[in-house]
Amino acid sequence: MSLRIFNSLSRQVESFVPLVPGRVGLYVCGMTIYDLCHVGHARMMMSFDVVQRWLRASGLSVTYVRNITDIDDKIIRRAVERGITIRQLTDEMTVAMHQDIGALGIEPPTHEPRATQYVPQMLDMIGKLQANGLAYQAINGDVNYAVRKFEGYGKLSGKSLDQLRAGERELNGAGNRAADGKLDPLDFVLWKAAKPEEPQDAKYESPYGAGRPGWHIECSAMACSLLGEQFDIHGGGLDLQFPHHENEIAQSEGASGKRFVNYWMHNGFLNVDNEKMSKSLGNFFTIRDVLKSYDGETVRFFMLRTHYRSPFNYSDAGLDDARNGLRRLYTALGTVANVPLMDIDWAHPQAARFKAAMDEDFTTPIAVAVLFDLAAEVNRSGSSEAASLLKALGGVLGLLQQSPEAYMQGGGESGGLETSAIEALIEARTAAKKARNFAESDRIRDELAQQGIVLKDSPQGTTWVKA
Repeated sequence: MSLRIFNSLSRQVESFVPLVPGRVGLYVCGMTIYDLCHVGHARMMMSFDVVQRWLRASGLSVTYVRNITDIDDKIIRRAVERGITIRQLTDEMTVAMHQDIGALGIEPPTHEPRATQYVPQMLDMIGKLQANGLAYQAINGDVNYAVRKFEGYGKLSGKSLDQLRAGERELNGAGNRAADGKLDPLDFVLWKAAKPEEPQDAKYESPYGAGRPGWHIECSAMACSLLGEQFDIHGGGLDLQFPHHENEIAQSEGASGKRFVNYWMHNGFLNVDNEKMSKSLGNFFTIRDVLKSYDGETVRFFMLRTHYRSPFNYSDAGLDDARNGLRRLYTALGTVANVPLMDIDWAHPQAARFKAAMDEDFTTPIAVAVLFDLAAEVNRSGSSEAASLLKALGGVLGLLQQSPEAYMQGGGESGGLETSAIEALIEARTAAKKARNFAESDRIRDELAQQGIVLKDSPQGTTWVKA
């Protein structure tokens, strides 16, 4: 294959060679589902939606797993606060997540396992770690992973045990024995012993007593259960590289004795107006917040204009610019009647540029530049071939699949008016013009303009778009 991927494990771009020719196993850490998804979550899921789309477009059969964490301290706390069961909360938030990311054109994964469905597999992995001398039960009932007994801990994050230990000293004070019964402050929890005050639906039976799994073991067990003990690509946000992904490697390789993952991918951080997104700063936005002002395809296009590994800066100005850019692409498509569907000829110069960009670590900004070049060609020549290629390549990125008219009209509502109301006013204006009542015709046009609706007259009739 010509595809090259930046591997966080080796810290360099490598040629991608799947374990099984023609097939790819891809695991991405999904949502801890206690609240609505925010734009940072959207950025992560968008990044790997593009990855799986390009892998498929490259002719590979992809098994894409993106999990749901549905048992966690925050989930338990939120369910108790609301006076509902954990399952009621996580079901509600999962439906909301599917609605929100569906509006952004993010495709569903092949498998979307919930952590609570895989507790037996987690306990089995913990048992293997214990048998291999890598896990122990502490005096408080927790089962912990013995980090120092796993050779190579820190290879993904580049952190040495000495550096990690120094950090622990700064946090906890030199020489303090951990109050939680850990043999070493670096050790992390595999199984959390139940606390008396916790709700009953947060407790699972195990050989170690009632409790629940630690976060890290959840992903190891789900990934290995669905993709095998070794698979091709594991992805997630850069904030998960340490400790979550580092701990996944230690658990999975400690249990199986095999290399866990061949390629690790991490998307860059998200900022809002060049500052870290934070509720305390008042710059925290859920996907649902953003969709009140911008359509999902505009948000998608906005995100694709930044390479997945680069820091992403969210701003209204950036979204406005993206909306204008996407309208330019749709406007070009709208100049050609009945754009024909086509299979992409990757030998075509523009398609070859697009492919070269995507094959070099999914470089979407250059791929998007190809779309603009094709739009310019359509505007210049009216070429139906260029328009068809523009739409086909856009489709690879999850763009430009609406009719130009539907996109420009912005869906079922525009400027507070229903589509049917707009069309009724256009009919009334047409009737006024036929009756030579130009004052009334102009009044209707101005009324629509105040609502953000622009009319376009032609010999074929009157059409409208959002301003």
